[in-house]
Amino acid sequence: MTSTLTTSPSATRQPAAATTPRDRFTDPAYQAFWLLRVGFTVAPVLFGLDKYFHVLVNWDRYLAPVIVRQTPWTAHEIMYAVGAIEIVAGVVVALRPRFGGYLVAAWLAGIIVNLLLIPGFYDVALRDFGLFIGAVALARLATAFATTPHRGANARS
Repeated sequence: MTSTLTTSPSATRQPAAATTPRDRFTDPAYQAFWLLRVGFTVAPVLFGLDKYFHVLVNWDRYLAPVIVRQTPWTAHEIMYAVGAIEIVAGVVVALRPRFGGYLVAAWLAGIIVNLLLIPGFYDVALRDFGLFIGAVALARLATAFATTPHRGANARS
């Protein structure tokens, strides 16, 4: 007599709420969630701050001229707003990773479109597409692991 083995997602993985706190730290998915959460908190905040100081790069050249022509501001002035938005996005990821992951993904989608409008920046757009995928993965993992202090330890954010 032969039997077939069927697996379902629920059969191979216990829900996050059923694991002990100690088990969570050894769970690769939980570790991935925290790596993405910290990364998508720190990177946007640092990049956002650098829009004001230009330590890493002259960010103004990463804004498509066609976009600048549509606004009454210079590329440099627009980058101040971009920096503020990135800082806020990083803070949102820290506090509400499920929403913040999608917020950063949407922001990255806008950056990708902007970069595709600038000849010679397609490699940067492709890199940002990889970041976009990571931000969506963070948002998905947050549905299993993120909690909010307002709704209790087992509530999902």
